[in-house]
Amino acid sequence: MKELKIGVIGTGHLGKLHTKFFKNILRAELVGIYDKNKDVAQSVGKEFDVKVFDSIDDLLNKVEAVSVVTTTSSHYETGKKVLLAGKHVFIEKPITSKIEEAEELVKLASEKKLKLQVGHVERFNPALLSLEKYHLDPKFIQTDRLAQFNPRGTDVAVVLDLMIHDIDIILSLIKSKVKDIRAAGVAVVSDNIDIANARIEFENGAVANVTASRISQKKMRKMRMFQRNTYFALDFITGVSEVYRLISPNDINVEHFLTFGVIGVGEKKKAVIYEQPEHKEVNALKHELELFVNAILNDTRPVVSGEDGLRALKIAEIIIQKIKESQI
Repeated sequence: MKELKIGVIGTGHLGKLHTKFFKNILRAELVGIYDKNKDVAQSVGKEFDVKVFDSIDDLLNKVEAVSVVTTTSSHYETGKKVLLAGKHVFIEKPITSKIEEAEELVKLASEKKLKLQVGHVERFNPALLSLEKYHLDPKFIQTDRLAQFNPRGTDVAVVLDLMIHDIDIILSLIKSKVKDIRAAGVAVVSDNIDIANARIEFENGAVANVTASRISQKKMRKMRMFQRNTYFALDFITGVSEVYRLISPNDINVEHFLTFGVIGVGEKKKAVIYEQPEHKEVNALKHELELFVNAILNDTRPVVSGEDGLRALKIAEIIIQKIKESQI
């Protein structure tokens, strides 16, 4: 069985996790790691018994693919270097800090027929994966992604640091073009926007109300989705989803977890049922890295492609610009 020779660039908090998981992914051979901070790289290399390279070029000469887990501001430079070397690349979200940079990486990957996957890890959260059996056609989405302050990530606005997770999910769920965006936000403890809210309206009438904060007292990562006859409540921290549905009273069966009686009269009667989909026992980060390896070895489209990452970035940039305009 062929194994993919892969390396990791950037061995900070998240890069260390990439290193750990690649060591345990079937069909992946972790060749080595690189970090400009030699001490950090040596520490991670020793912990996971993996070779530490002295330069990115040395690493690229030994691998077929690379995972880029550096600061957002360096994604473009590093990603371009990897693609020009003819290697497949996984880039943590956001794909880059500027739209034109992302466009260039997407174009370069296409021209060289290389896989480019973006690390929007919440696509693989157990809460979302547990809804696979349902037809998802949300018309209103409310998201709240709140975090306590951490200096890591403040090189970009909270829109790119946290909100972009939900933007990516929303764009994957609502199959329609964005019609209008309104947003507000403010910088509080850093030089960038620390708390933001956006209302995204789509041409098909769907609406998403998105809030992100990195200055909250408590953590919260929740999404609520409403569509005809169904309400979904997702908790991305616990990985648990809850579903409330309206069905015909005649369709109630023992498989339904709980019922709340009947509403309406006559032929319009509907039974309210509650379901808790089976929790998926999956590590989201490891799962997305496995899918990246599979996309390369099986020559299939990455689940979260460079184009997906670019689309999410474009919406995030519009939100940031709307916030800046509101502050003038």
